[in-house]
Amino acid sequence: MEKNENRKFVELEWVCPNCNSRNGGSRKTCRSCGAAQPDEVKFQRAADEKIVNDEKAVAAAKAGADIHCGFCGTRNPATATTCSQCGGDLKEGRKRQAGQVLKAAPPPPKAITCTNCGTENPGTANVCKQCGAPLQQAVPTPAPAQDPLKPAAPAKKVNWWILGGIGALLMICCIAAILFFVIPSKSVQGTVIDLQWQTSVAVQEIRPVNYSNERGSPPSNAYNVSCHTESQEVCEEKTVDQGNGYAEIVKECHTESEQYCDYTLDEWATIQTFDLSGNDNYPVYENPSITSDQRIEESNNALSVTFSTSDGLKEYTPDSVSEFQQYEIGSVWTLKMNAAGGILSVEP
Repeated sequence: MEKNENRKFVELEWVCPNCNSRNGGSRKTCRSCGAAQPDEVKFQRAADEKIVNDEKAVAAAKAGADIHCGFCGTRNPATATTCSQCGGDLKEGRKRQAGQVLKAAPPPPKAITCTNCGTENPGTANVCKQCGAPLQQAVPTPAPAQDPLKPAAPAKKVNWWILGGIGALLMICCIAAILFFVIPSKSVQGTVIDLQWQTSVAVQEIRPVNYSNERGSPPSNAYNVSCHTESQEVCEEKTVDQGNGYAEIVKECHTESEQYCDYTLDEWATIQTFDLSGNDNYPVYENPSITSDQRIEESNNALSVTFSTSDGLKEYTPDSVSEFQQYEIGSVWTLKMNAAGGILSVEP
Protein backbone atom coordinates (compact mmCIF):
# COMPACT_ATOMS: atom_id res chain seq x y z
CA MET A 1 0.00 0.00 0.00
CA GLU A 2 1.31 3.45 -0.91
CA LYS A 3 2.50 5.53 1.99
CA ASN A 4 0.46 8.67 1.20
CA GLU A 5 -2.74 7.02 -0.02
CA ASN A 6 -4.84 10.07 0.91
CA ARG A 7 -2.97 12.51 -1.33
CA LYS A 8 -5.29 14.87 -3.20
CA PHE A 9 -4.72 16.24 -6.70
CA VAL A 10 -6.43 18.69 -9.04
CA GLU A 11 -5.97 19.02 -12.79
CA LEU A 12 -4.39 22.26 -13.95
CA GLU A 13 -4.74 23.92 -17.36
CA TRP A 14 -2.56 25.71 -19.88
CA VAL A 15 -3.24 28.26 -22.60
CA CYS A 16 -2.03 27.53 -26.11
CA PRO A 17 0.28 30.36 -27.27
CA ASN A 18 -0.64 29.58 -30.87
CA CYS A 19 -4.44 30.04 -30.69
CA ASN A 20 -5.14 31.16 -27.10
CA SER A 21 -7.31 28.09 -26.39
CA ARG A 22 -7.52 26.70 -22.86
CA ASN A 23 -6.50 23.08 -22.37
CA GLY A 24 -6.65 20.62 -19.51
CA GLY A 25 -3.27 20.05 -17.90
CA SER A 26 -3.16 16.39 -18.89
CA ARG A 27 -3.33 17.25 -22.61
CA LYS A 28 0.04 17.29 -24.35
CA THR A 29 -1.26 19.08 -27.45
CA CYS A 30 -3.83 21.84 -27.98
CA ARG A 31 -7.35 20.57 -28.50
CA SER A 32 -8.00 23.43 -30.95
CA CYS A 33 -4.98 23.75 -33.23
CA GLY A 34 -3.04 20.59 -32.35
CA ALA A 35 0.14 22.45 -31.39
CA ALA A 36 2.29 20.77 -28.73
CA GLN A 37 2.66 22.49 -25.39
CA PRO A 38 6.08 24.21 -25.34
CA ASP A 39 8.16 23.77 -22.22
CA GLU A 40 8.06 27.52 -21.46
CA VAL A 41 4.25 27.54 -21.24
CA LYS A 42 3.36 27.22 -17.58
CA PHE A 43 0.48 25.41 -15.96
CA GLN A 44 -2.06 27.45 -14.06
CA ARG A 45 -4.95 26.68 -11.77
CA ALA A 46 -8.41 26.33 -13.27
CA ALA A 47 -11.27 28.45 -12.02
CA ASP A 48 -13.43 25.36 -11.51
CA GLU A 49 -10.77 22.96 -10.21
CA LYS A 50 -12.02 19.71 -8.68
CA ILE A 51 -10.32 16.88 -6.82
CA VAL A 52 -9.20 14.17 -9.27
CA ASN A 53 -10.80 10.77 -8.54
CA ASP A 54 -10.01 8.79 -11.71
CA GLU A 55 -7.38 6.15 -10.88
CA LYS A 56 -5.39 6.66 -14.09
CA ALA A 57 -5.34 10.44 -13.59
CA VAL A 58 -4.22 10.02 -9.98
CA ALA A 59 -1.44 7.67 -11.09
CA ALA A 60 -0.32 10.20 -13.72
CA ALA A 61 -0.32 12.97 -11.10
CA LYS A 62 1.89 10.88 -8.79
CA ALA A 63 4.33 9.88 -11.56
CA GLY A 64 6.45 13.03 -11.39
CA ALA A 65 7.30 15.88 -13.74
CA ASP A 66 6.90 15.35 -17.51
CA ILE A 67 9.90 15.47 -19.83
CA HIS A 68 10.20 17.53 -23.02
CA CYS A 69 12.17 15.73 -25.70
CA GLY A 70 15.58 17.31 -26.30
CA PHE A 71 15.24 16.66 -30.06
CA CYS A 72 11.67 17.62 -31.00
CA GLY A 73 10.33 19.26 -27.82
CA THR A 74 7.40 16.86 -27.42
CA ARG A 75 6.08 16.52 -23.88
CA ASN A 76 6.32 12.97 -22.53
CA PRO A 77 5.27 11.44 -19.20
CA ALA A 78 7.92 10.99 -16.50
CA THR A 79 7.78 7.20 -16.88
CA ALA A 80 8.73 7.30 -20.60
CA THR A 81 12.29 6.55 -21.73
CA THR A 82 11.94 7.41 -25.44
CA CYS A 83 9.97 10.21 -27.10
CA SER A 84 6.50 9.31 -28.32
CA GLN A 85 6.93 11.63 -31.32
CA CYS A 86 10.46 11.09 -32.63
CA GLY A 87 11.72 8.11 -30.63
CA GLY A 88 14.62 10.12 -29.22
CA ASP A 89 16.29 9.18 -25.96
CA LEU A 90 14.64 11.19 -23.18
CA LYS A 91 17.87 11.22 -21.23
CA GLU A 92 18.60 14.25 -23.41
CA GLY A 93 15.24 15.79 -22.49
CA ARG A 94 14.32 18.57 -20.07
CA LYS A 95 12.13 17.88 -17.07
CA ARG A 96 9.37 20.40 -16.48
CA GLN A 97 9.67 22.54 -13.38
CA ALA A 98 7.73 21.29 -10.38
CA GLY A 99 7.21 22.28 -6.77
CA GLN A 100 5.92 25.80 -7.34
CA VAL A 101 3.02 26.91 -5.16
CA LEU A 102 0.33 28.14 -7.54
CA LYS A 103 -1.98 31.04 -6.81
CA ALA A 104 -5.73 30.65 -7.20
CA ALA A 105 -7.12 31.42 -10.64
CA PRO A 106 -8.67 34.87 -11.10
CA PRO A 107 -12.48 34.96 -11.16
CA PRO A 108 -13.70 33.70 -14.55
CA PRO A 109 -15.83 35.90 -16.82
CA LYS A 110 -19.58 35.41 -16.59
CA ALA A 111 -19.70 34.02 -20.11
CA ILE A 112 -17.50 33.12 -23.09
CA THR A 113 -18.86 33.35 -26.63
CA CYS A 114 -17.88 30.51 -28.95
CA THR A 115 -16.02 31.88 -32.01
CA ASN A 116 -17.21 28.90 -34.05
CA CYS A 117 -21.00 29.07 -33.57
CA GLY A 118 -21.62 32.17 -31.45
CA THR A 119 -23.12 30.27 -28.50
CA GLU A 120 -22.69 31.83 -25.07
CA ASN A 121 -21.01 29.44 -22.61
CA PRO A 122 -20.26 29.60 -18.86
CA GLY A 123 -17.00 31.37 -18.10
CA THR A 124 -15.43 28.17 -16.71
CA ALA A 125 -16.12 26.05 -19.81
CA ASN A 126 -13.26 24.81 -22.02
CA VAL A 127 -15.41 23.60 -24.93
CA CYS A 128 -18.62 24.93 -26.45
CA LYS A 129 -21.77 23.29 -25.13
CA GLN A 130 -23.39 23.65 -28.56
CA CYS A 131 -20.77 22.61 -31.10
CA GLY A 132 -17.95 21.20 -28.94
CA ALA A 133 -15.36 23.63 -30.31
CA PRO A 134 -12.54 24.64 -27.96
CA LEU A 135 -13.08 27.99 -26.26
CA GLN A 136 -10.37 30.60 -26.18
CA GLN A 137 -9.15 32.23 -23.00
CA ALA A 138 -11.13 35.36 -22.26
CA VAL A 139 -8.95 38.42 -22.80
CA PRO A 140 -9.79 42.10 -22.39
CA THR A 141 -11.13 43.65 -25.57
CA PRO A 142 -8.45 46.00 -26.95
CA ALA A 143 -9.36 49.57 -27.74
CA PRO A 144 -10.08 50.11 -31.45
CA ALA A 145 -7.10 51.31 -33.46
CA GLN A 146 -7.15 55.00 -34.29
CA ASP A 147 -7.37 55.84 -38.00
CA PRO A 148 -4.38 58.13 -38.65
CA LEU A 149 -6.43 60.05 -41.24
CA LYS A 150 -9.32 60.55 -38.83
CA PRO A 151 -8.97 63.22 -36.19
CA ALA A 152 -8.74 61.86 -32.68
CA ALA A 153 -11.91 62.02 -30.64
CA PRO A 154 -11.73 64.92 -28.20
CA ALA A 155 -11.10 63.96 -24.61
CA LYS A 156 -14.14 64.10 -22.38
CA LYS A 157 -14.29 67.54 -20.87
CA VAL A 158 -14.32 68.00 -17.15
CA ASN A 159 -17.49 69.72 -16.04
CA TRP A 160 -15.86 72.56 -14.15
CA TRP A 161 -19.25 74.03 -13.30
CA ILE A 162 -20.17 70.98 -11.23
CA LEU A 163 -16.75 70.80 -9.55
CA GLY A 164 -16.83 74.52 -8.88
CA GLY A 165 -20.30 74.24 -7.40
CA ILE A 166 -19.27 71.45 -5.04
CA GLY A 167 -16.19 73.39 -3.95
CA ALA A 168 -18.24 76.55 -3.39
CA LEU A 169 -20.78 74.63 -1.32
CA LEU A 170 -18.04 73.16 0.91
CA MET A 171 -16.48 76.59 1.34
CA ILE A 172 -19.85 78.10 2.29
CA CYS A 173 -20.37 75.35 4.91
CA CYS A 174 -16.93 76.01 6.45
CA ILE A 175 -17.49 79.74 6.54
CA ALA A 176 -20.93 79.28 8.07
CA ALA A 177 -19.50 77.03 10.82
CA ILE A 178 -16.80 79.60 11.61
CA LEU A 179 -19.32 82.45 11.71
CA PHE A 180 -21.75 80.42 13.82
CA PHE A 181 -19.37 79.06 16.48
CA VAL A 182 -16.06 80.98 16.38
CA ILE A 183 -16.71 84.57 15.34
CA PRO A 184 -18.47 86.78 17.94
CA SER A 185 -21.87 87.84 16.67
CA LYS A 186 -22.79 90.25 19.45
CA SER A 187 -21.85 91.59 22.88
CA VAL A 188 -24.15 91.64 25.91
CA GLN A 189 -23.79 92.90 29.46
CA GLY A 190 -23.79 90.20 32.10
CA THR A 191 -24.01 90.44 35.87
CA VAL A 192 -22.43 87.74 38.04
CA ILE A 193 -25.23 86.19 40.11
CA ASP A 194 -23.67 82.87 41.11
CA LEU A 195 -20.26 81.27 41.57
CA GLN A 196 -19.71 77.55 41.97
CA TRP A 197 -16.55 75.56 42.52
CA GLN A 198 -15.78 71.99 43.38
CA THR A 199 -12.38 70.56 44.24
CA SER A 200 -11.27 66.95 44.50
CA VAL A 201 -8.21 65.47 46.21
CA ALA A 202 -7.47 61.76 46.00
CA VAL A 203 -5.31 59.77 48.43
CA GLN A 204 -3.44 56.84 46.95
CA GLU A 205 -1.74 53.88 48.56
CA ILE A 206 0.36 50.98 47.33
CA ARG A 207 -1.97 48.03 47.03
CA PRO A 208 -1.52 44.52 45.57
CA VAL A 209 -3.35 44.24 42.25
CA ASN A 210 -4.04 40.79 40.83
CA TYR A 211 -3.84 40.15 37.10
CA SER A 212 -5.32 37.04 35.56
CA ASN A 213 -4.66 35.27 32.26
CA GLU A 214 -2.47 38.05 30.85
CA ARG A 215 -0.82 37.31 27.50
CA GLY A 216 2.97 37.31 27.32
CA SER A 217 5.68 37.46 29.96
CA PRO A 218 4.90 39.02 33.37
CA PRO A 219 6.63 42.27 34.44
CA SER A 220 9.96 41.90 36.22
CA ASN A 221 8.51 43.20 39.52
CA ALA A 222 5.57 40.79 39.52
CA TYR A 223 5.19 38.13 42.21
CA ASN A 224 2.89 35.16 42.85
CA VAL A 225 3.56 34.36 39.21
CA SER A 226 1.86 31.36 37.62
CA CYS A 227 2.12 30.82 33.85
CA HIS A 228 0.88 28.26 31.37
CA THR A 229 1.28 27.82 27.63
CA GLU A 230 -1.63 27.34 25.25
CA SER A 231 -0.92 25.78 21.86
CA GLN A 232 -2.96 25.37 18.74
CA GLU A 233 -2.31 23.77 15.39
CA VAL A 234 -2.57 26.15 12.44
CA CYS A 235 -2.95 24.57 9.00
CA GLU A 236 -2.81 25.95 5.48
CA GLU A 237 -3.55 24.21 2.18
CA LYS A 238 -1.20 24.89 -0.74
CA THR A 239 -1.58 23.88 -4.37
CA VAL A 240 1.80 22.57 -5.57
CA ASP A 241 2.58 22.13 -9.28
CA GLN A 242 3.69 18.55 -10.05
CA GLY A 243 5.05 19.46 -13.50
CA ASN A 244 2.71 17.03 -15.27
CA GLY A 245 -0.56 18.95 -15.61
CA TYR A 246 -1.67 18.21 -12.07
CA ALA A 247 -1.13 19.85 -8.72
CA GLU A 248 -1.15 18.30 -5.27
CA ILE A 249 -3.17 19.83 -2.46
CA VAL A 250 -0.66 19.87 0.38
CA LYS A 251 -1.74 20.61 3.92
CA GLU A 252 1.03 22.26 5.92
CA CYS A 253 0.56 22.60 9.66
CA HIS A 254 2.57 24.16 12.45
CA THR A 255 2.02 24.74 16.13
CA GLU A 256 1.62 28.24 17.51
CA SER A 257 2.11 28.72 21.25
CA GLU A 258 1.21 31.62 23.53
CA GLN A 259 2.04 32.12 27.19
CA TYR A 260 -0.58 33.33 29.67
CA CYS A 261 0.21 34.34 33.25
CA ASP A 262 -1.45 35.15 36.56
CA TYR A 263 0.52 37.47 38.82
CA THR A 264 0.37 40.25 41.39
CA LEU A 265 1.79 43.77 41.14
CA ASP A 266 2.10 46.45 43.82
CA GLU A 267 0.55 49.58 42.33
CA TRP A 268 -0.69 52.96 43.45
CA ALA A 269 -4.46 52.81 43.90
CA THR A 270 -6.94 55.49 45.04
CA ILE A 271 -8.31 54.58 48.45
CA GLN A 272 -10.26 57.75 49.27
CA THR A 273 -11.38 60.96 47.56
CA PHE A 274 -12.01 64.24 49.41
CA ASP A 275 -14.43 66.66 47.73
CA LEU A 276 -15.15 70.26 48.69
CA SER A 277 -17.50 72.79 47.08
CA GLY A 278 -18.49 76.41 47.56
CA ASN A 279 -20.21 79.47 46.09
CA ASP A 280 -17.50 82.11 46.36
CA ASN A 281 -14.52 82.81 44.13
CA TYR A 282 -11.85 81.31 46.40
CA PRO A 283 -11.79 77.54 45.92
CA VAL A 284 -9.98 75.54 48.57
CA TYR A 285 -8.67 71.99 48.63
CA GLU A 286 -8.85 69.38 51.37
CA ASN A 287 -5.50 68.66 53.01
CA PRO A 288 -5.83 65.11 54.33
CA SER A 289 -3.23 63.53 56.58
CA ILE A 290 -1.33 60.69 54.93
CA THR A 291 1.09 58.02 56.10
CA SER A 292 4.54 57.30 54.70
CA ASP A 293 3.22 54.71 52.26
CA GLN A 294 0.53 57.05 50.86
CA ARG A 295 0.54 60.01 48.47
CA ILE A 296 -1.74 62.81 47.28
CA GLU A 297 -2.84 62.47 43.70
CA GLU A 298 -2.98 65.59 41.53
CA SER A 299 -5.89 67.78 42.59
CA ASN A 300 -8.76 68.62 40.24
CA ASN A 301 -11.31 71.41 40.14
CA ALA A 302 -14.51 72.42 38.34
CA LEU A 303 -15.28 76.15 38.09
CA SER A 304 -18.47 77.85 36.91
CA VAL A 305 -19.74 81.45 36.69
CA THR A 306 -23.41 82.30 36.08
CA PHE A 307 -24.24 85.61 34.40
CA SER A 308 -27.64 87.24 34.16
CA THR A 309 -28.10 88.90 30.75
CA SER A 310 -30.88 90.34 28.65
CA ASP A 311 -30.85 87.00 26.82
CA GLY A 312 -31.29 85.00 30.04
CA LEU A 313 -28.83 83.13 32.24
CA LYS A 314 -25.46 82.23 30.72
CA GLU A 315 -22.98 79.69 32.13
CA TYR A 316 -19.25 80.27 31.70
CA THR A 317 -16.25 78.10 32.62
CA PRO A 318 -13.07 80.06 33.40
CA ASP A 319 -9.76 78.70 32.14
CA SER A 320 -7.95 79.01 35.48
CA VAL A 321 -8.42 79.70 39.19
CA SER A 322 -6.78 83.11 38.78
CA GLU A 323 -9.39 84.09 36.21
CA PHE A 324 -12.20 82.65 38.36
CA GLN A 325 -11.10 84.84 41.28
CA GLN A 326 -11.72 87.99 39.23
CA TYR A 327 -15.47 87.45 39.25
CA GLU A 328 -17.42 88.74 42.22
CA ILE A 329 -21.12 88.54 42.86
CA GLY A 330 -22.75 91.65 41.41
CA SER A 331 -19.89 92.61 39.11
CA VAL A 332 -20.77 93.47 35.50
CA TRP A 333 -18.90 92.13 32.48
CA THR A 334 -19.12 92.31 28.69
CA LEU A 335 -19.81 88.90 27.17
CA LYS A 336 -18.77 88.18 23.59
CA MET A 337 -21.37 85.72 22.21
CA ASN A 338 -21.41 83.51 19.13
CA ALA A 339 -24.49 82.95 16.98
CA ALA A 340 -25.30 79.76 18.92
CA GLY A 341 -25.58 81.70 22.20
CA GLY A 342 -22.31 80.50 23.70
CA ILE A 343 -19.83 82.75 25.51
CA LEU A 344 -16.57 83.13 23.58
CA SER A 345 -14.85 85.57 25.97
CA VAL A 346 -15.50 87.79 28.96
CA GLU A 347 -14.18 91.35 29.21
CA PRO A 348 -14.38 93.95 31.98
